[in-house]
Order: sequence, then C-alpha cells, then structure tokens
Amino acid sequence: MLPEIASENPTAVAIHNEYPEAIVDAKIAIDGLVLYINPLQLLPVSRQLREAGFGRLTAVTGVDFWPQTPRFEVIYFLHSLKHNRRLRMAVRLNEDEIVESLCAVWRSANWYEREVFDLFGITFRNHPNLERIMMPADWEGYPLRKDYPVHGHKYSYQDE
Repeated sequence: MLPEIASENPTAVAIHNEYPEAIVDAKIAIDGLVLYINPLQLLPVSRQLREAGFGRLTAVTGVDFWPQTPRFEVIYFLHSLKHNRRLRMAVRLNEDEIVESLCAVWRSANWYEREVFDLFGITFRNHPNLERIMMPADWEGYPLRKDYPVHGHKYSYQDE
C-alpha cells in the first residue's frame, strides 16, 4: 500500500502502479520526498525513474543506526533536469544484507557505491569493481560505522 504522504506525488504513484510492493515507507524531509524502497525492487524502480527523466544520480551515501535493526540505510539522491525535480530514495538493510548495484542504471553510482562499501562495509551485488577507494586495501574495519573504535585502529606509517 502506498503511504498516504506519497499519494499526491506523481512519481511515487507511477512507481506504485508499476511495482505495488516497492515503496515500503515515505517521509517528507527538508529537501522533499524520501521514498523507502524494498531492496529487492531497487533495480527495477531505478530503471523506471531513469526512464521517467531522473537522468542524474548525484550522490549515494550510507547511514549507520547501530544498535537498531535494520542497521543501515543506503540513500540515493536523484535529479531530473528535464522536470527540474529532485528525489531521494533509500533502502534499509540489516548488517548481513547485500543491495543491488545501480551502476547499470547510472554510471555515476560506481564510485559512490565504492565509497559506501569502503566506509560502511555495505556490499553492492553486481558492482563492476567493488574494492576500497579511500582506505588502504589491507585496512581492517569500516570507519563510518558507529561501532568503529573512536580513536581508530593503531596504524604505523614508519614502515612505509
């Protein structure tokens, strides 16, 4: 069922008509509507949004709500130049869940998803090159997780 708060938004209605189980929640944030998408429907919904004119994926980020469950949110910031509109969609994930990569829909997802992987440890299925982008390849842990040590891990630069 489409959340009432999104029932007046034509984009949300179009998604709901095509994929009735895709929108699991919605809220109004300071910058507009946020649609919470079922992780299993993220890829088809993204393709629909791309076809509807949301040609730009301007950012992807993560949020850690530890110790709550689900622990993570992955948030996607979309922009339609054609219609001069912005939209946020988000997926909620447990720690062991994997989300589909959106690189096949928006090429800009590549580095954004790598950054989220590197800093939060969230895995993106079918990503073309999912490896660390900011931290050294042998780094242990994910620095933006709330359970990461406050002072980080001890790391010696003397050997380099």
